[in-house]
Formats: sequence, structure tokens, C-alpha cells
Amino acid sequence: MAIPAELMAVPRPAARVARVVRIAVLPVVVVAVVSACASPQPTARPPATASIPRALLSEARPIGTGPRFTPPVSGPVAGACQRSLGPRVGVHVEVFAANRVLLLPAGIGARQPWAKLDGRITSARCYGALVTLDPTGLVLVRPGAGLTLAELFRSWGEPLSRTRLTSFSAAAGTQVAVFVNGRRLHAPPPSVPLARHAEIVLEVGPHVPPHSSYAFPPGT
Repeated sequence: MAIPAELMAVPRPAARVARVVRIAVLPVVVVAVVSACASPQPTARPPATASIPRALLSEARPIGTGPRFTPPVSGPVAGACQRSLGPRVGVHVEVFAANRVLLLPAGIGARQPWAKLDGRITSARCYGALVTLDPTGLVLVRPGAGLTLAELFRSWGEPLSRTRLTSFSAAAGTQVAVFVNGRRLHAPPPSVPLARHAEIVLEVGPHVPPHSSYAFPPGT
């Protein structure tokens, strides 16, 4: 049940979850650095956000709080559940609802009991055709499995349709928005394939400029 070394080398979940909110704290860091280096007679300086690209600021959203933003794993394991994780390809899935980040939990597709370290699953009873080992949105899929978002959300135990995204519903006359590698798709969300190195963004509510790529770990 051991996880391959190249996947264990993935940075800790906290560091990678921060990707979606790190821009929000950058101004504080900049102010701290400026204060520490200031002379006794400081001169006027531009706003701390002036050096942060506008595009990055537009993508930043806080992580949602409360049960609706932290649905647990409750679905079945997709495909054969094998004791070894085996070779995997990486897909990144981001979910935004009500202008907040909704994190995919660790443990989708991994049968309990689990062993965890810093929120990351290091071993499980067995692993299905798709799994999440940490809450960063990284989905590890068996090569050639031919899975879609339908299987991911079924294994999570959460609904996904043109008008429903987990417990959130699209406003009247609108649909759940889907982006792949930064480009809008108009296909039904469940039909979107979990292709290798795809950056998939799902949104319901106010538009969030989607990321177009993701730094996948080696070996995926």
C-alpha cells in the first residue's frame, strides 16, 4: 500500500492549497518588508499591491468556510480497488462556488482505513481508478482509464450537472461554467474527460478568472 516516492515528494498540502489564496496575503508581506527596511524618515511609497500583476489578483479567492464548502467523501470507489497506487497521471480540478474556493477532500477513491501525515494520505486499504491524496485538487488517475468528471463526483459523493455543483445551484437562466486549460467549454460538466495535465475549473456564481495551467508533480 506504499505510495511511490515521486508522489510522496509532492509539497505539503498546506503549501499547495495556498495557491488559490496566497495573493490575498502578499500585500501584508510586502508591507512588512517595507516597514523593516524603512529609514527613520520614510518617503511616500506606492500601494503594496502595485507590484502584483492584476491578473493574479483577479484570480485570488478565499477558501469557503462551513459544511457546504467542506463536503466529505461519501461515494464509492471508482474502478478496481488495488492495494498499490501504481502509475498515475495528474489532473487538477478547481471548484468555485458563491465566489469562494470549495476544496476537493483527500480520500476520494481511497478505501479506509487511511494513514495521514499533515493532511495527506500516505496509505490506504486500496486505491481506485482515481484518487485524491490531499485537498489540493490534484486527482491521480490510472493511465488509460478514460474517466470523466462524472466518475470523480460520483466517487466523491457529490452531485454535478449543468445546473448543480455539489450543494450549490446555478441561478435561473445560467449554468455551471466549465473551463479546461483556461478555455470555456459548453459541454455538460459530467462529460469533461480527466485528461492528463488538464487544468479543469468549475464555477457556479460570480465569474472567477480561471487558471490556465498547473504545476504537476514529477511522475504524473
